[in-house]
Amino acid sequence: MSLLFRTYPLARQALFSMDPEQAHEWTLRALQRSYDCAVTRMLTSSPQPTLPRTIMGLPLRNPVGLAAGLDKNGAYIDALATLGFGFIEVGTVTPRAQPGNPKPRMFRLPRARSLINRMGFNNDGLDTFIANVQRSQWRRQGGILGLNIGKNAATPIEHAVDDYLRGLEGVYPHADYITVNISSPNTHNLRSLQSSDALDALLSALQARRQDLADQHGHRTPLVVKIAPDLQPEEIDAVADLIPHHGIDGIIATNTTLSRDAVHGLPYEDEAGGLSGPPVHELSLSVIRRLRERLGRDTAIIGVGGIDSGRQALEKIQAGADAVQLYTGLIYHGPALIGECVQALEGA
Repeated sequence: MSLLFRTYPLARQALFSMDPEQAHEWTLRALQRSYDCAVTRMLTSSPQPTLPRTIMGLPLRNPVGLAAGLDKNGAYIDALATLGFGFIEVGTVTPRAQPGNPKPRMFRLPRARSLINRMGFNNDGLDTFIANVQRSQWRRQGGILGLNIGKNAATPIEHAVDDYLRGLEGVYPHADYITVNISSPNTHNLRSLQSSDALDALLSALQARRQDLADQHGHRTPLVVKIAPDLQPEEIDAVADLIPHHGIDGIIATNTTLSRDAVHGLPYEDEAGGLSGPPVHELSLSVIRRLRERLGRDTAIIGVGGIDSGRQALEKIQAGADAVQLYTGLIYHGPALIGECVQALEGA
């Protein structure tokens, strides 16, 4: 086990004394500094956990990936790759740079090992994002990279499709798969795109544009849709019916929840935003089970939300997911969680 993995419990104590967003940014910069120095890179890098899987035709080194949101600008891909992920997803990126919601906008709930955030797709815009992705070596070394696209806050919801099409065109040559994020609770009206009619129109436009891009670039890049854990059963069924109809390759289930039932009485429970961490796990499992029952085995499902241990990663797979992603669990447990999850999935 690398020095970084062994010392994270001590580092977490210092990090948790800082503002959550400040700690997040400090950690990424420290990881990058470690990566940039050959000596510290050797000391902190971990052996790649190997458990090959294929999803959407993509060869994963292992089925434990990084969820979008941790590296919104794609600026730390290679440094994050040293932690042992089988695939990495970065973003969400919007066509134009935007600051996101006012600070403070991230809150820890340590007793529930959870976070509430209302970041609001803060990012440096599509051009900077693409430049960062192009500089990274991860894909050239065989890593699988997902690029996550969204809409600008200032774009009226009735014109959201224009932002998604612009994002699709921009990231298409640089992605192994592309995620359409319509489930963040922190951009006004964004989740309305999950309704049947709105989703039908959006997916129709994206599929038509993807076909044009596939012809132009000579390859077909998989498209996946990221949905919320708060959908009603009939809404999940409607999504599941539209996905294969439009030739979409997969679903990421799920984003953060608006529910506060599991954190009632804890500090910050009343803060607006999406709740992540263990309270999302059961919600995500319910969505995954219903999707798999409705979709059969032909559509990929990536399970995310509340994975706090190897056991919970295994439960996602047993519910019907093909692969999993981590985020909040990393903050509370550190990068050793990646290997724990891979080990738990051996034989699954």
